Amino acid sequence: MDAKLSPDQGLNIINGIGLVSLLGASLGVSALVLDGMANRLPWQGVSLTLPFLFCALASAAVGFWVVPLLQALKTGQIIREDGPQAHLKKAGTPTMGGIFFVPVAVITACVWSGFTTEVLAVSALTLSYGLIGWIDDWQILRRKSNKGISPRTKLALQIGFAATFCLWLIFTQPFDITNIALPLGFSLPLGLLFWPLAGFVLVAESNATNLTDGIDGLAAGTVAIALLTLGALSAPSSPGLMVFCACMSGSCLGFLAHNRNPARVFMGDTGSLALGGALAAVGLLTNSLVALFILSGIFFVETLSVMAQVSYYKATKGPDGKGKRLFKMAPLHHHLELSGWSELHVVAFFYIVGAILAVVSLTIGRF
Repeated sequence: MDAKLSPDQGLNIINGIGLVSLLGASLGVSALVLDGMANRLPWQGVSLTLPFLFCALASAAVGFWVVPLLQALKTGQIIREDGPQAHLKKAGTPTMGGIFFVPVAVITACVWSGFTTEVLAVSALTLSYGLIGWIDDWQILRRKSNKGISPRTKLALQIGFAATFCLWLIFTQPFDITNIALPLGFSLPLGLLFWPLAGFVLVAESNATNLTDGIDGLAAGTVAIALLTLGALSAPSSPGLMVFCACMSGSCLGFLAHNRNPARVFMGDTGSLALGGALAAVGLLTNSLVALFILSGIFFVETLSVMAQVSYYKATKGPDGKGKRLFKMAPLHHHLELSGWSELHVVAFFYIVGAILAVVSLTIGRF
């Protein structure tokens, strides 16, 4: 089993450093191209390129100080024994990495954008969801088990912060925010139905991103692609949110300097819930829900794989109380691992899919 799941199998020509370097170069070039297409100078403050590069370097630099501190504080991850056997050697790797790369992005974005109201609101939602994740991570470490706060408590907190953000939208945004923009100039007027949908998007996006965080570099890389794309789509209506997305994307890349295979730190729920909240908040505020849905294709499929696994297991449960499994393990990335894919192979494949979804989103966004 260990040989079958060797991280180097299937990708002998590249390692963790090479994969992240390729991702970073691709995102950097993409930022330059997108700035050029929008007639923005890449060295301007209000651009994609400069905030992206600054936060990538800043997050990576801060990580060299914080990661050893997390190790000294013994914040080692508890690894599930029923998961892929190759993951057992990761036991003890520090978690809660979100405590350094998320604040780096948020603080930089607020300062860079001149503390605009929209950026402050999105930043507050991002940090609020990060706080939920931190509480969950802390409880896991304190109890030395995989169980943090109860799912009911976590959901209640997520709904509470989502409701607060939606109330802010109601009192500060024009009523036509309830009309979902569609391609070719069409729109879907939802009226009051928009608000339950908005709350669902915030909670679902954060949980979906959380489920995707299970392999070295997977969540940070795919979210970095999605955020940079969402920043480009947000630019015409909100330059401040473009800067926010660029900062978050760059900070994810900087985090990958420490989270790439083999990871020296995990983001934990502190990072994954915050990133999902950031994506959803920007998508709602810029009326980019269609693009957000496309960009979140990976997170959506990961979530569906978990739902399908649980539903199938319950539906096939026999007299002995045991059911059948649709996948070898959920989420999908674990199924691919147990099917013989190396971690690097899975991550590279998901990065490619994320890039394709980004191109589709940008193409549709032009119409």
